[in-house]
Amino acid sequence: MSTLEKTEIQLGYIPLLDCISLLWASHKGYFAEQGLDVSLVKEPSWASLRDRLAFGFLDAAHCLSTILPAAAMGEDHLGIPLQTSLILSQNRAFISLSQKLCHELNVSVHDHPTESAKKIVTAIQSGKNIQLAHVFKNSIHHYILREWLALADQELAINYRFSTLPPPYMVEAISSHLIDGFCVGEPWNTQAEIEGFSQIILSSEKIIPTIPDKVLAFTEDWAIAYPNTLQALTNAIQKAQQDLKNTDFFDEIWQLLQQYEIIRFECSQEVHVHAYYQIKNIIQSFSTLPKPTTDNFKWMIEQMQKWDSLQLEESQVLHIAQKCIYSR
Repeated sequence: MSTLEKTEIQLGYIPLLDCISLLWASHKGYFAEQGLDVSLVKEPSWASLRDRLAFGFLDAAHCLSTILPAAAMGEDHLGIPLQTSLILSQNRAFISLSQKLCHELNVSVHDHPTESAKKIVTAIQSGKNIQLAHVFKNSIHHYILREWLALADQELAINYRFSTLPPPYMVEAISSHLIDGFCVGEPWNTQAEIEGFSQIILSSEKIIPTIPDKVLAFTEDWAIAYPNTLQALTNAIQKAQQDLKNTDFFDEIWQLLQQYEIIRFECSQEVHVHAYYQIKNIIQSFSTLPKPTTDNFKWMIEQMQKWDSLQLEESQVLHIAQKCIYSR
């Protein structure tokens, strides 16, 4: 094993299913096997996680993929380059609307995306106040909602103002009628549906291509300073990812998600059975993920150009996309 430049690691995460490989690597001692002493740090929001990662309070983190090109362009107002060596999840977000709104507008999970978008857009154009939320501007969730609304009206999709809320607060916000719908990763869609506040109407896979949602992120300077430490960290998380497809571990994985208060609702092979198996399927999908590519980040930058009025040459887009990927 190469000499580690640093062994004490602060590893940030937001409570979502796709942080599980970090939790599992810690739980099973995979970080310790690599010679690392890792402290898992729960962050309250993506903005907090991004800032603490950029300024060195975190060594690495479970991070929204689109934060990386935004950082490379200085669109995050920090301008501290971030990179990734590992995808943690791909395009596993959902759009949920309040059950009350679904009833009023006759929106159903069986609607085609264009059909559900038209129902929402028509209601907004008729004067109905419908407030939708995403988790962060620099996220695929932001673009999922814009692309969905654009199926019905491009201009409205450009001008619509979303609320921004950390993932765990979506359930509270929709239960308090502060928002009427949201786009977020699991398990928060399922929790809000089980508690009777909202209904999952659409998977992000029906709106955008297969794009990384969360990645393992770190600053470019940190990666240069600690390459062996980064390799050890990556090795441990990849070993944890391999375990996620092994059904023999699933009860233990489920209990770990409950222990970290990521799953906060009753759901099992006997209760809310469909939701249980859907969550199981999502967790197992985190076990077989490709390496990040420049095309992944080019798509994100193109979305920023489309919706945020950025003007970039093709050569600039490629350069920024390449800067997001760590290469030793």
